[in-house]
Amino acid sequence: MLTPITDWILTSLRTHPELAIFITLAIGYWVGAIKFGTFTLGAVTGTLLVGIVIGQIGIDVSPQIKSIFFIMFLFAVGYGVGPQFVRGVAADGLPQAVFAVVICLIVLACVVGGAMVMGYGPGLAAGLLAGSQTISASIGIATDAMVRSGLGGDQLIAEENLIPVAYAISYIFGTVGTGWILAFLGPKLLRINLVEECARYEREHSMGAPAAGMGSAWHQHEIRAFRIPAKGQVTGQTIAAAESAAKGERLFIEGLRKGGKLVALTPDTVLEAGDIVAVSGRREALVALSNLTEEIEDRDLIDIPLETVDVLVTNKRADGATLIDLAKEPFARGVYLNAIRRGTAGMAVPILAQTRLHRGDIMRITGTKTNTDRVVAALGYADRPTTVTNMVLVGLGICIGGLIGSLILPVHGVPITLGTAGGALIAGLVLGWYRTVNPRLGNVPESTLWFMNSVGLNVFIAVVGITAGPTFIAGLQQAGIGIFLTGIFATATPMILAPLIGKYVFRFDPAINLGCCGGARTSTASVAMVGDVAKSNVPMLGYTVPYAVSNTLLTLWGLAVILLIQAGPTGVPPAPPAPAAVTSTGP
Repeated sequence: MLTPITDWILTSLRTHPELAIFITLAIGYWVGAIKFGTFTLGAVTGTLLVGIVIGQIGIDVSPQIKSIFFIMFLFAVGYGVGPQFVRGVAADGLPQAVFAVVICLIVLACVVGGAMVMGYGPGLAAGLLAGSQTISASIGIATDAMVRSGLGGDQLIAEENLIPVAYAISYIFGTVGTGWILAFLGPKLLRINLVEECARYEREHSMGAPAAGMGSAWHQHEIRAFRIPAKGQVTGQTIAAAESAAKGERLFIEGLRKGGKLVALTPDTVLEAGDIVAVSGRREALVALSNLTEEIEDRDLIDIPLETVDVLVTNKRADGATLIDLAKEPFARGVYLNAIRRGTAGMAVPILAQTRLHRGDIMRITGTKTNTDRVVAALGYADRPTTVTNMVLVGLGICIGGLIGSLILPVHGVPITLGTAGGALIAGLVLGWYRTVNPRLGNVPESTLWFMNSVGLNVFIAVVGITAGPTFIAGLQQAGIGIFLTGIFATATPMILAPLIGKYVFRFDPAINLGCCGGARTSTASVAMVGDVAKSNVPMLGYTVPYAVSNTLLTLWGLAVILLIQAGPTGVPPAPPAPAAVTSTGP
């Protein structure tokens, strides 16, 4: 018998389903973060399982809630991967983009083939795709496709409730299995020593770096003050000539005191005996310089404020340029390159001499404001921290994309449509790419993208779990062990074939091959495992373009799976749906 307090809580959750959603999110994020060894369920699976448990009490949630949050989530996904997606399709990332398409087609064949062999309907097939490929976004697209396919009311509800069952069962191996196959089986399939291959890659791509390393090319470590001697090497030379005289090092004059007064600098300023200069460079180089000339204690001169700026690379002339070539440019003097991030996942790109910049990369640099402004002007746009989101961009993007996606193309009587959510995904892709061309278009800060990505998806998943809760146990009994074994097949087959296809068909460098495979499966965790085994972040260089392409295709496969399963092995499409079903909207 329930206590009065328990009865009051349950009644309140039924009466106010918004409270049920928030408690599901809270507990789901907590459960998802619990570590089992090195494995975590993740926020999505944690939220789904908690939603299923809370849903046992019977809670009615408006389907419009999951529609709103899901369409917001897909727009954010597209916005984040847009630059890499377009680059992969249009530029030198094309082989990696085509590779991602090939792997996605193999995934589709495995999921649909396994579902047909096992006799699964659209609900179990959609959940199998989402779980075995850990692509939760496909659930909304698949649900929308089922709504538009003409399924009856009771049958539609039954199939929708089977999606989280198949997802939950197949997700665990989808996550763990992918990482294990790529990180531990992958090098054996390729017959390589991954650590040695990554070290070899780093050596080859460090060609042209200064003897002191890339640190001397970009890094600004210290500032010290020195007096120009009467017969010194740089006495009577301009600042530009004096900086060029430092063979094998990059030393920069950041400040100048003449006749006891601080004066403004220009490259043509002539240095005279007795001048005191503030010089920046590596500690070792400055120590060596102090052995050649007098070092001065001048705190006012070396008290030069520094700033750290994120630079969004938009200049097409910088696209594809190597770091060592950019380091030789005049605009690069006096700056420190801290990191390069690429893609919506913010993957760290190794800083090597031959590392190439991509449009849409974010370079974090440190230097004086004069120097950082010069780099910003040359490379792109200062992506300074902001908490303001351009909601005009987000709102119009989602609306226009959704309108385009809602257009229906009848094919043999079957209504083919991306749906409003699929249209929002495409709109996000376009706007995310276009911002690298015109950064003043507007900004969606990383914090907002995180909210739209994580919370947007998990509210959708919470509603799915709460709605499916009362029928989950029956669905689990119906699916049985078969869905788990089919999930292993759908996860493992593409990932075993992918490294071999990358090696023998696309001839990827062994150091980045497994990164391409992880990107083609949109599995950030698996590429992180590969990086740990490789003791290098070089594999990340193959991740971003395949990730951008596959993240889009695997999401849209939610539609493809429903159409193929309903067509059946004979390829005969279902009967045309009733008009009411065609005009329904879904997530």
